[in-house]
Amino acid sequence: MLLETISKSKYFFDLEYNHGAHNYKPLPVVLSKGKGVYLWDVDGKKYFDFLSAYSAVNQGHCHPEIIEALESQSKKLTLTSRAFYNDVLGTYEKYITELFKYDKVLAMNTGVEGGETAIKLARKWGYLKKRIPKNKARIIFANGNFWGRTLAAISSSDDPSSYKDFGPYMPGYDIIPYNDLESLEVKLKNPHTAAFMVEPIQGEAGVIIPDQGYLTGVRSLCSKYNVLFIADEVQTGLGRTGRMLATDYENARPDILILGKALSGGVIPASAVLADNEIMLCIKPGEHGSTFGGNPLACAVCLAALKIVVNEDLAANASKLGEKFRSSMKNYSRISSIVNNVRGKGLLNAIEIDNTYDNDIAWEICLNFMRSGLLAKPTHGNIIRFAPPLTITDEQINDCISIIKNTLENFES
Repeated sequence: MLLETISKSKYFFDLEYNHGAHNYKPLPVVLSKGKGVYLWDVDGKKYFDFLSAYSAVNQGHCHPEIIEALESQSKKLTLTSRAFYNDVLGTYEKYITELFKYDKVLAMNTGVEGGETAIKLARKWGYLKKRIPKNKARIIFANGNFWGRTLAAISSSDDPSSYKDFGPYMPGYDIIPYNDLESLEVKLKNPHTAAFMVEPIQGEAGVIIPDQGYLTGVRSLCSKYNVLFIADEVQTGLGRTGRMLATDYENARPDILILGKALSGGVIPASAVLADNEIMLCIKPGEHGSTFGGNPLACAVCLAALKIVVNEDLAANASKLGEKFRSSMKNYSRISSIVNNVRGKGLLNAIEIDNTYDNDIAWEICLNFMRSGLLAKPTHGNIIRFAPPLTITDEQINDCISIIKNTLENFES
């Protein structure tokens, strides 16, 4: 039986290796089905999903209401391009702008497209409203940021694995330390600065949480110097951190809000950029767009996905069960020889592993989690991120805590 399992999985491993680009290093598991918080591999083994496709499936895998919206709309109209109006986009735009209290939304497809859209908006606003001289606009980013792998995105990165050998890079960017208001103010004083783009919690960097008051400080300083505050909530938004938005924890309403990932419940690529009229209407017809952005299929799916986050109060569940998870993990860390730190908000959490003697220890731990029926993945070498679907129950989180603790205990012994 074991030989058959290896053979079946190896068939799919080899297919990808032989015919696909080698730009990912997945865990050695071949998944074929998902429902709620669970995933199944090609041999029928069941796993808890503790990555949620990097928070894209907050609503759980194949949520029936999202699938129903997908199926219903797919039988009527999927794509027209924005060359014409369609009868779904406006309804979706009204719902999302009223939900997040912005005047306008610009629909795109991926998180990185949302980031690029926000930067284009900020530059356009800078030239039209702030009167920055032509081609002099600057955008500030925090170190450790991650918002994608386009050339524009990697130009803002300080991670060599993202930017090395891909130059030349996008001009007009400044990088400052994360969680450092003094460094931010220095750059904001430059009259050519149009925007500061930042993740309220840095996900890919390892769930790095800034000091309380940092986001309020960012909002205050950006207002003081007439600079746009762009919040990249692609991973932290839509209930993941225990609030609808991570910026909701503070008095820190961004001028431009970027959403993605769970915006469609993991069913179809979709992202959104929200802003008020003074900013959004700087973009005129023909100056920005996308063939698939705002397509009827995605709009129907996103509308259903957003309503699930609201109607099922997923943010509250993330807050409650996130507290339970961190409390348990922190108790374990006090007796652990390898867990150095536990951090997070809501159901976006991480443990930091002591890899002093073995750089691959976090990877090996995740392999052991996999064998025990839980899927998680390391980031930045020694950090394991835990982000289950927000639909997870109290009983399920208890089961997962047991798996994680038992696996760590066995690994340590």
